[in-house]
Amino acid sequence: MSKIHFVGGEKGGVGKSVLARLLAQYHIDRALPFRAFDTDRSHGALLRFYGDFSAPMALDDFESADQLMEAALEADQDILVDLAAQTSLPLHRWIDQNDLLALAGEQQVPVVFWHVLDDGADGIALLDTLLDRYDGAASYVVVRNYGRGKDFSAYQASAAQARADGLGAAALDLPDLHAATMRKIDHGNASLWAAAHTKESGLGLMDRQRVKVWTHRVYQQLDRVSDSLFTRAPTPAPKPADAL
Repeated sequence: MSKIHFVGGEKGGVGKSVLARLLAQYHIDRALPFRAFDTDRSHGALLRFYGDFSAPMALDDFESADQLMEAALEADQDILVDLAAQTSLPLHRWIDQNDLLALAGEQQVPVVFWHVLDDGADGIALLDTLLDRYDGAASYVVVRNYGRGKDFSAYQASAAQARADGLGAAALDLPDLHAATMRKIDHGNASLWAAAHTKESGLGLMDRQRVKVWTHRVYQQLDRVSDSLFTRAPTPAPKPADAL
């Protein structure tokens, strides 16, 4: 069964694309089937770092956005959509005018919204708006990005968290990665795997070690929720006994 994953949170600078890159690398490392779409027309991170797995998408062009459902139906795979900042309006217009969540339900294609939070108030309000809009018609993952904030007590005390918990949302923490190490990854145009394992990425031994530890900690959390969130590759049918 395919799933469509919208990786976003309307606010810019909270780490959406870092999470999208982690999800792409996780799918590669865990041999999970996926296709990725990048909605950032200026400097899309998935197109830049995972170009072999990604395609551009314009959410304000319905024919372009329609690729999402078509890709979900052509094979059992996760559809990862990296939502650029300020793409909520065209996304919600496309979803509403196509009654996408009803169609996805008919086609047995769950829709998952990944909402990335820093420790500011805007992210909490935007999560509340997202839950108001789709309520129980979709699934949710709330990601607290400790690379963009340290104090999430306001979120933990908020009605938005209580609502998300009531809807069965998964909760993940994205640990902080040393800022200079992340800059080296970006300047070197390296995938996360290359940054952790190859000198050609431009990272030294300790930078590579930091990336390994960071991705391992994220993967531990993704492993915990993977059975409910991600699509598994179909298991090949056993060969008949007389064919062995």
